[in-house]
Amino acid sequence: MPVITVSRQFGAGGRTLAENVSRELGYALYDNELIQMVADQARVSAETVDALEKDGSGIFNRFVGQIMPKNLRDTLLERKGEIIEEEIYVDLLSKIITEIADMGNAVIVGRGSQYFLQERTDAFHVLVRADHKDRVAFMKKHYDFTQAKAQETVAQEDRRRANLYRKFGRADYDTPILYHLVLNTSRLHLDTACRLVCRLVTKTLS
Repeated sequence: MPVITVSRQFGAGGRTLAENVSRELGYALYDNELIQMVADQARVSAETVDALEKDGSGIFNRFVGQIMPKNLRDTLLERKGEIIEEEIYVDLLSKIITEIADMGNAVIVGRGSQYFLQERTDAFHVLVRADHKDRVAFMKKHYDFTQAKAQETVAQEDRRRANLYRKFGRADYDTPILYHLVLNTSRLHLDTACRLVCRLVTKTLS
């Protein structure tokens, strides 16, 4: 029962590709659902986890304060400071993603899943990229943004992605060697990309 991870540059169509692949293969799709799953296990709001992913400033103390006993929390914070809060989030995310992979037949969008599942032989890792101008055009087309709004959103989400991976201690998330497939949607239609991913999984398992 395989699992597919989809890492993507914002606006390259990675979410749409993941939806298409999950529909074609009949797999469960996990994207923003992971935020709620982390929140449920941490007993905090999804908004807290979402804010944590965007910016660690001031958020981690509130986050850790709600999921750890005070005596243990104080000990950890005194020992390592801010890093512990990030580790808690990453540990929860790793646990959840691993549990999803154990169930199998899943497509996971982003959130370091390609790292957490790197050693698994039943995991297939896909990176979706596109030229900057095409990513902006994608946002304009699919979300009815102005040119300025589309450019601003792509830049903002690129910063968010880099910030999230810093929490994992990684900066090599666009390195091709991490992935089974690197798809350039400036050169490939999403339907073709979907067929390639499905073929990779089904042919490998047959």
